[in-house]
Amino acid sequence: MTEARLEDHPQRYALSNELHARPFPELHAPCHAVVLAIKQPDQAENRDQEADRAHLHDLLDRHGTAHPPPGGSHFSGRLGRSLLKWERHTEFVSYTIYAEGVAGVPFTGSVATTFPPDWLNQAPGKVLTSVLVRVERGETVPTLAEADYARMRDWFVPESLAMSSVIDGQAIAASDFRIDPAGHVRFALLVRSDIGPRRLGRIVQRVVEIETYKSIAMLTLPVARQVAARVAELDGEMSSLIRTMVTSGGGESQTLDRLLEMSAEIEALSSSSAFRFGAAEAYAAIVHERISALREERVMGRQTLAEFMLRRFDPAMRTCRSAKGRLDELSQRATRAATLLRTRVEVNIAAQNRGLLESMNRRAALQLRLQQMVEGLSVVAISYYAVSLLGYILAPISRQLNADEALIQAVVAVPVIGVVWWMVRRLRMRVSERR
Repeated sequence: MTEARLEDHPQRYALSNELHARPFPELHAPCHAVVLAIKQPDQAENRDQEADRAHLHDLLDRHGTAHPPPGGSHFSGRLGRSLLKWERHTEFVSYTIYAEGVAGVPFTGSVATTFPPDWLNQAPGKVLTSVLVRVERGETVPTLAEADYARMRDWFVPESLAMSSVIDGQAIAASDFRIDPAGHVRFALLVRSDIGPRRLGRIVQRVVEIETYKSIAMLTLPVARQVAARVAELDGEMSSLIRTMVTSGGGESQTLDRLLEMSAEIEALSSSSAFRFGAAEAYAAIVHERISALREERVMGRQTLAEFMLRRFDPAMRTCRSAKGRLDELSQRATRAATLLRTRVEVNIAAQNRGLLESMNRRAALQLRLQQMVEGLSVVAISYYAVSLLGYILAPISRQLNADEALIQAVVAVPVIGVVWWMVRRLRMRVSERR
């Protein structure tokens, strides 16, 4: 007997697999990682994804590694003795190489020694960030020996050094988040000898993501500064227009035209920067989530990664939020000002219409008086011709009766005038009813 089964949604398995698509690497100390994030200069929606995929295929072909399935946004595979992890994000692609062992001289590796130089030159985009991660065993972790602390101060700029014990004392993470002379951001990890390979892989992945998403979020800062500068100019001009609108008694049409032009420019600014502002909010949230997942504890009185971001990264993000907020506020002010000005114009138009109606009423009254005068003259004229006509008709009768013709016309004139007046009045009333 076949068991009845409901039909699956077309995206059911794809969405379920997405939750498990990016597993953390399994690493053993000592080891190192090299990360390269490449961003095309165009916006995310215009990015050539096929170029990114072709660039990955070129690298895989050089090592004889099979290609990922079509349409995939991630890939993990062996490149010789190293592990390659490729991810396609909304705005950039990242290449991460995990390899065993560390160099005798710290941070002497470079992207060029890990990836083929000619392959790097053919990259479809620009370097967003490159990261070197050095992982060693620390005999005193979660505390830090003086010798290890001295090495940290040699590797990093002491003024910017951020260092903390992470993941319940399993490791010590350190970085100054500066770009070294070779163009890389350095991270050092000292880990306990009994740390599990998956836990170590999670730590490395998280510190790499902190730097990567921090870099992409910071791309919004120049946009925010440009928007803030233009918003300040428009704000001053709008304030001047509003003062003019309040104090002056004319020029509403010109003021409204300028307000509409400003509203259009504000909308253009908002449209062109909306993606970057929204992306900055999302990336900043990821950065803080990754730091929170490390569960930091202070070491040797140094600032933690979270404190570094609070002092260096968060002010930049607040600047972005402030620029976006000022732009939104200016848009609302422009809308309100345009509405007030349109109301003022409508009131003026209503006053003009009222004056026009009053003038039309006066002209109608004059026309009515003129019409009444014309009607009176019409009654007189029609009555005159009617009495004259009756005079001709009654002339023979008056001669038979030896009566005065003038007297007969006088007697007939009164009822004729009454009949003509009644007929003209009745005709005017019928015309008025039809209207």
